[in-house]
Amino acid sequence: MRIAQKQQAEELVKQIEEAHNQVRNYIEQKNIQLAAALLEDCQNGGIAMGTLIEETEGENHPTVAVLEDYCETIYRVHKELAEKSEISAAKIQKLLRQKLIKVENSLKNDVVIRREVVFIPYKASMWDSLESVWKAADADPECDAYVIPIPYYDKNPDGSFREVHYEGGLYPDYVPITKYDAYDFENRKPDMIYIHNPYDERNLVTSVHPFFYSPNLKRLTNKLVYISYYILGEIEPDNEEAVKGMGRFCAVPAVVNADKVIVQSEKMRQIYINVMSETMGEDTRKIWEEKILGLGSPKVDKVLDTRKESLKVPDEWLKVIEKPDGSWKKIVFYNTSVSGLLVHDEKMLQKILSVLEIFKKNQDEMTLLWRPHPLIQATIESMRPQLWNMYKEIVERYREEGWGIYDESADMDRAVALSDAYYGDASSVVQLYRKTGKMIMMQNIERNSQ
Repeated sequence: MRIAQKQQAEELVKQIEEAHNQVRNYIEQKNIQLAAALLEDCQNGGIAMGTLIEETEGENHPTVAVLEDYCETIYRVHKELAEKSEISAAKIQKLLRQKLIKVENSLKNDVVIRREVVFIPYKASMWDSLESVWKAADADPECDAYVIPIPYYDKNPDGSFREVHYEGGLYPDYVPITKYDAYDFENRKPDMIYIHNPYDERNLVTSVHPFFYSPNLKRLTNKLVYISYYILGEIEPDNEEAVKGMGRFCAVPAVVNADKVIVQSEKMRQIYINVMSETMGEDTRKIWEEKILGLGSPKVDKVLDTRKESLKVPDEWLKVIEKPDGSWKKIVFYNTSVSGLLVHDEKMLQKILSVLEIFKKNQDEMTLLWRPHPLIQATIESMRPQLWNMYKEIVERYREEGWGIYDESADMDRAVALSDAYYGDASSVVQLYRKTGKMIMMQNIERNSQ
């Protein structure tokens, strides 16, 4: 039984007890008709409670039997009122109270509270920011966990919605998916909702469906929890210069509207608290201190749990990874970011061409695993449409030549585990890659040979 349902049942018990007191008053006042009518209301309340418990706990639940005994007692008292001219109001109240205490005790001891927890990802490639929390909830025998991927839209340069995407079919096989239109949020009102989308309508490139903006989700649950889909570089909370740029990560709708916010570390927690207190007013500091928790990122859990030896490597990847003797080449994870493209425009595209040429020449010893940011196409089309044709030609040529890997799958952790080194832009992927202890090399956009 859900928490809200049990609270509803407990409140009904209190109302029935008050009704018992009034039944005694009516009997003492010789107003048998009103006493009988109120007893019928008590019986209906017991039946409603029993129906609720049957629906949530099953027909053979012990509390149902106790409620049936209570309702049978109500029936006998009702009949006695109709047949006898003299009856002890105190004895009736005591009898009803004894039966109701049994109901109250059974409700308290025999009805187990089950939590209903909903996880709402939108990009399948960002599922790792929620997965370890979902696994813990799914393993809890007293918790019902639902994974409900939601649709999202690309945006036009003017902010209007363009194509709609739904990636419910891209999640790992072991993750049971519930369709967003098959779950009644309004009536079910889950105990907790987890999200990883921070921006709501403020995202310039994409937007989840407005129904799933954080203010509306907060209305539909007892507790809204936001976990960031990115990991930031660790900085000291007292480094004012470094903290200046944190507002765009901290002061976002999800942080404002969520009941709890989980960030990657205690240092990052303090930064969030400081930034939000400065943004919203120093008198709000206690709110952020209670709301923001430095419990760590599930993305790190996922990366560290992914083992190279357990990966299922696609056959087309193996063709460019394996040497003639069966050994593997060194695999370099090449990451190109959204910010790199937005800052450097055509210069970024020239850098990509230069990098591809270098790795092509060394393909006998190294395999390039190019994995661009999953929103890079939507970003170009929305914010740099003049670059799209050139970028598209670069990608198509690289894929046609077939000497490297182009990874546009939802599984970023596979690329991290499979590769031997990282090369590319500064991004949250770098922070994850550091956890592996493998080599990291940052590309210099200003130099086409580095």
